[in-house]
Amino acid sequence: MASSLDDSTGPSEEREDLNESDQQCKKPRIIPQCLHQEMERSGIKQNSECQRLITVAENAYLCSQPHHEKEELKLFCETCQLLTCIGCTLVLHKDHRIADVCNIAEINRDATREALVRSQEMTSMLTRAIDAIDKMAEQVVTSRESATLIITQAFEQLHQTIEERKKTLLSEMEAISLSKRTALTLQKEQLMKMQEEISRYTEMTSHILQTHTDHEMVALGDLLPTELKAIHKKVENVSLTPNQPSDIHVSLRHIDSLMKELSVVGDVMDSLSSPSQSTWSSESVAKAEEVYLVKVESMTSKGERYPYGGLQVKAELRPKSHDGAVNPGRVEDHRDGTYTITFYPDAAGTDQLLITMDGQHVQNSPCDLYVRRNYSTLYGCYPEQVISCSDDPYGIAIHDNGDIYVAYWSDHSIHVFDQAGQQKRTIGSRGRGDGQFNSPCGLFIKGNVMYVADFGNHRIQKLTTEGHFLQKFGRHGLAEGQFDHPISVIVDQRDRMIVSDSENDRVVILDQAGTWLLIIDGYVNGSEEFEIPHGLALDPEGNLHVADYGSHAIKVFTPEGTYVRSYGDVQNPTEIVIDEEGYSLVNEKSDSCLSIFDPQGNKVRTVENINGLRGIKLDSKDGSLYLVKTFGATILKYSL
Repeated sequence: MASSLDDSTGPSEEREDLNESDQQCKKPRIIPQCLHQEMERSGIKQNSECQRLITVAENAYLCSQPHHEKEELKLFCETCQLLTCIGCTLVLHKDHRIADVCNIAEINRDATREALVRSQEMTSMLTRAIDAIDKMAEQVVTSRESATLIITQAFEQLHQTIEERKKTLLSEMEAISLSKRTALTLQKEQLMKMQEEISRYTEMTSHILQTHTDHEMVALGDLLPTELKAIHKKVENVSLTPNQPSDIHVSLRHIDSLMKELSVVGDVMDSLSSPSQSTWSSESVAKAEEVYLVKVESMTSKGERYPYGGLQVKAELRPKSHDGAVNPGRVEDHRDGTYTITFYPDAAGTDQLLITMDGQHVQNSPCDLYVRRNYSTLYGCYPEQVISCSDDPYGIAIHDNGDIYVAYWSDHSIHVFDQAGQQKRTIGSRGRGDGQFNSPCGLFIKGNVMYVADFGNHRIQKLTTEGHFLQKFGRHGLAEGQFDHPISVIVDQRDRMIVSDSENDRVVILDQAGTWLLIIDGYVNGSEEFEIPHGLALDPEGNLHVADYGSHAIKVFTPEGTYVRSYGDVQNPTEIVIDEEGYSLVNEKSDSCLSIFDPQGNKVRTVENINGLRGIKLDSKDGSLYLVKTFGATILKYSL
């Protein structure tokens, strides 16, 4: 492009052109006339900076440099931020960043479109905001009218009440005044009558004294004095003072305090109670069949205490981990913005606590509420359900669907009952074959698999809960892989089977394939081995609790079989279950009682006179306790 310049142009002239071009490059950026006109058409006010930048020129898109005037500015110098022609890029904009106008224009169009879309979105947002403000302004007017009506009606009623009370008091005052005037009138009439009578006698006596002779006076004797004395006596016996006081006492009780209250009666607030800001507080854990209180405090949208009552506060407990009816709470309105809700949770487990205010949830509602078992209800209470068994029941397990599985010792079978206590089916029969039993004892169900301690066959059997045989482990003996009257079986969180091998005085842990993993022989510091271990249970930490029949104690071991501690002065414990909080329920066979220990091993309760108690089961789903009794061949269900 250098050849396109005039050859007669010397170095000095070229420098002058360059200097002039450099100055041109430093000139303010041109804002095209079209934009200036659009701004004027759209009514956009141009600030001083904008006006300073605007340079409107005809032929703004043609080059003005010598030698190639009128050449279209098809390029853009990004360094100088100026439109330029091809010739100027080689001289005035050498080594600058040059771009095609079309490309820059497309980039600017895209950016402009994005800005336009965003502007349209913001316009819509602003429109909605303005509409919301208009609507809120209308609602403010409506609220003002409503508040005016409320205040007016309230004070009209107050005025009416005051007027009615005023009329009542004036009426009572008038009645008292009338009674006083009537009594005084009657007294006056009585005295005037006496005055008239004594006046007549006085006038007559004066006339007789003046006109009667001595003989006539003698003839009258004491008649006149006697009559006069009788009249004197009547006057003396009559009160000569007014029989009614003039005062009418007015007692305006509480008028001062009432006027003081009236001077500050009512409040006008700029916000009402906000359920989402309202709070509640209570104990984090409830107990079945005991009072559970919830305190609710209504707040305004500004986080201030709402000081009035009358809100529609409702609350209920919905069973979540178990079946049961919704438990509505009793709400007490203290008329100061606070409410007390009283519940009586029906059963242990997890409930959902819901609290609403004027139909909306308060803070942290709904939420889960854990209801712990209440073992005190076992004292002297009747079971919720009694299931009759045909013959010698022993161990018990509960399926997730609520079905009850009971091992029949003498019948050598497993009987299945539904939740209503109706027998559904029988699993197994007497024998040594797969799925047959010889005095089954302990039962455990996990999912749809049932584990049976087949006591007389010296083995553990796995079956489906429908009764289909899966596996068997063990035979009679003392060696590894052998049992001598296994009496209890459970499965831990690692899916390991734990077996109480009673006559071998040990507890054995196996995997699901029947491989022996660990033998716990009950030695504690080199002494005290197991003596006919019976029931097994796991606490919330995963530790194993063993009811050791012969040593009259509960022994605790880690999942790895390490001894932890012993607890309980119990007589021949046979069965043990542990609830979610770590409380242990132990069957003391010799004392015919059920003992309850806290998580630290302290005995907290004893339920006596439970003769023939064998199996114990806590249903984690609804919190119920099942007791299996051989005496009477029954299963007792208690809701705790």
